[in-house]
Amino acid sequence: MIMSQHRKIAYFSMEIALEEALPTYSGGLGVLAGDTIFAALDLKVPMIAVTLLYRKGYFNQKLDSKGWQEETPVEWIIEEFLEELPERITLEIDNRKIQVRAWKFEIKSLTNFSIPILFLDTNLPENTEGDRALSDYLYGGDEYYRLCQEVLLGIGGVKMLRALGYQDLERFHMNEGHASLLTLELLEESRKQSGRDAVSEEDIENVKRKCVFTTHTPVAAAHSKFPMELVTRVFSNREVFSRKDIFCCEGVLNLTYLALNLSHYVNGVAKKHGETSNLMFGHYSIDSITNGINITRWVSPSFQALYDRHIPSWKEDNFSLRYALNIPKDGVWQAHMQAKKELIQYVNENTNIEMNQDVLTIGFARRAAAYKRGDLLFQDMERLKSMVKEKGNIQIIFAGKAHPQDQEGKELIQRIYRAKEFLKNDVHIVYLENYDLELAKLITSGVDLWLNTPQTPMEASGTSGMKAAVNAVPSLSILDGWWIEGCIEGITGWSIADDNQKNESKNNTREDAFWLYEKLGKVIIPMFYEEREKFISIMQHCIALNGSFFNSQRLLQQYVLNAYFK
Repeated sequence: MIMSQHRKIAYFSMEIALEEALPTYSGGLGVLAGDTIFAALDLKVPMIAVTLLYRKGYFNQKLDSKGWQEETPVEWIIEEFLEELPERITLEIDNRKIQVRAWKFEIKSLTNFSIPILFLDTNLPENTEGDRALSDYLYGGDEYYRLCQEVLLGIGGVKMLRALGYQDLERFHMNEGHASLLTLELLEESRKQSGRDAVSEEDIENVKRKCVFTTHTPVAAAHSKFPMELVTRVFSNREVFSRKDIFCCEGVLNLTYLALNLSHYVNGVAKKHGETSNLMFGHYSIDSITNGINITRWVSPSFQALYDRHIPSWKEDNFSLRYALNIPKDGVWQAHMQAKKELIQYVNENTNIEMNQDVLTIGFARRAAAYKRGDLLFQDMERLKSMVKEKGNIQIIFAGKAHPQDQEGKELIQRIYRAKEFLKNDVHIVYLENYDLELAKLITSGVDLWLNTPQTPMEASGTSGMKAAVNAVPSLSILDGWWIEGCIEGITGWSIADDNQKNESKNNTREDAFWLYEKLGKVIIPMFYEEREKFISIMQHCIALNGSFFNSQRLLQQYVLNAYFK
């Protein structure tokens, strides 16, 4: 048994980003999960987390001279980071018995409070070659592979928690629908405890009381769905599948609907996303808890030192960052220039692009997906060239991986490379490979302006702009996701929209590009070079208004009040 403290909350996520050396995540979902767990550590919420062990990680990214992405497995030595636990469970998948073990990673606070994270693994000699590789790749393989992974996470996760002695867990938090098969195991537990032959309404209510579900995306393709023929094959047959009120079949097992039907509390990840989710899933009550970042993980060393001097309580009480308006402007600027110096040095040492620390530097780093429109800035490159010539120089830093099967995402990177070549004599542009935790912190803290250009309403929340804000970097962003809540025009940053029509979502690429150029050329570039005091004031407001609110301390407090102990 590994309980060092009494546990009440089991947090399930397909990916969790904990440390740079653990390639157990792909992007925003995993980073959010990691930040949530670290917030639970800070606030001493009695949590244990469950995920899968990806022996070959997500992937290493290599870009050729034209921007074509190549993927290679990530090599890492598991035993150097994780502790193998002796307990074993057995899962039945497709009439095969599969042995599962768990590895433990534990994070500890200075007061010795800890949170264990369990990594489930099937790479055991008792299993077939195919089953041993069941969790090798994050978001890899075909439908069958993915469904087996989600059985491993959900059902295997509950079984492993029970085997380790966690019998009195009160809440099971499903971070996205990938984990929703845990509800099947909880239904089975309730049925057996009552001695019933079939799942009853009482069992359903028992499970609902225990379950919390966070949905993360309005992108339909991101909601896992599996044909019932495949489900029947993988599960053999379960009586509960006949309950159409639970599975919302229509020929498929929709894991989002499964979680919706068996949770007492459901939330989206921003106010707008909660509204969008209620429209998508009309018969359900979906609340919203806007995402937040774990500030201690994302603040650059220079700003940590600045906060330590002027706001000593900032780590224990993130809300105290509202006092950032009292920090002297020259202190804010010096801390920023130190972070920027480290970023520019990294770029200059690792690429053949020579960047200048005194030039306005724009950052765009996130998963390379078509709807994120990383090339919106290049819709009118002649206008961009003339803007730079007339208003002042800019340089742009890109980073982000495309999913190996996302052809559109890969083509997006190539378009950015073509723009880079076309503009090479006017604008310095770099695309950094292998976007990860370390690089994300370096970029979000080191640029002068954070750019975000998604198609509305596809950005459920977004957190990269929050990381920038706590490092005093303002955003220029489409009004979607968290930025609807975080944008006070000209105070915390700028919207890519007509100021008189900011609430009208038109989703017009040409018009969005027009307003991007308008704000950049007529407001931001002139302010950066000619009104530095005003620009620094906006930097201070980023910290005071956005950094103090869009953090995982506030996020977790809302989960505690609204979902965990209610």
